Order: sequence, then structure tokens, then C-alpha cells
Amino acid sequence: MTQSMTWGNYKFLAGIAGFVIVLDQATKAMVRANLALEEVWVPFPWLEPYARIVHWKNEGASFGFLGENNSLIIMISLAVIGAIVYYFPKISLNDWSMRLALALLMGGVTGNLIDRLIQGHVTDFLSIISYNIFNLADVANFAGVIVLLIGIVQEEWEKLKSKDKAPGNP
Repeated sequence: MTQSMTWGNYKFLAGIAGFVIVLDQATKAMVRANLALEEVWVPFPWLEPYARIVHWKNEGASFGFLGENNSLIIMISLAVIGAIVYYFPKISLNDWSMRLALALLMGGVTGNLIDRLIQGHVTDFLSIISYNIFNLADVANFAGVIVLLIGIVQEEWEKLKSKDKAPGNP
């Protein structure tokens, strides 16, 4: 693999992940600056049953998983980031779903890791329909997994189609 090809891979990763991190950190900073912990803001009363902004302190992983084990979550986050940095240049430039999925995950994991390292917890603030509260880093992580799954299904579909076109298949 050439140096420029590797740099090109990392530019894509840094661009997408960087965008996610900046947006995530900016929205969390706005929430912390404008709402007291556990304070709720709803711009329109009719919206409250469906969506609200809630300043929330999350000491666990997604949906409170792993409880208050910040050190373990930090170690897992660093391992995920390291694995992405190592694996990313090995991905084919044509594998858009894997590249985009890992870039979104890199941004999401890093956004929440920054909170953990600076505050000792993650700032969550989006509450839609349910009472689960999350942030933009969590949205990026979820989107990364969805993109990855779509890519896997698409790849398997292509394999199935090419197998059907192989000589000897009706």
C-alpha cells in the first residue's frame, strides 16, 4: 500500500470522525452551558411527549450498560479506537460501507471518550419518545452499526446474485 493511499484513507476517517466529534462536543457544551443537570427544555409544548432536551449525566455506556465502571469503558473505548486506526487502511477503497461505518464509530466513541476523560461521565441530552437519553456520539455509533449491517447485507446479496449467474446455474 502506498503512502498516499494510506494518507487518503486516514483523511476520510479523520474528516468524518472529526465532524462527528466537533458536532457532538459543541452540542454537549451548549446543553451544559444552558441547562442545569436534569433540567428539561421543550421548545413547543405539543412536542413534549415525543422529543425533549434533558441535561443528563450518564456514568455507564449506552443505556447505562456497565453502570458506573468509567475506567473499564475508557479502556474499551481506547481499544476500539486503536483497532479502527490499525484496521482502517486495510479496507478496500471500494468498501464504502465499512469505511463510513468505522469513521462514524470512531467519531462517536471518541466524542464520548472525551467526556469521560474530562468530566468522568458522558453528557446526554436527547430524549425521543422513550425515556432513554442519548447524545450525537451515540447517534453516530448507532448509524455506524446500521451502515455496517447494510453493507454486509448488500455484499451478501451481490455474492448470491453472482453465484446465480455462474455457469451451470439455471
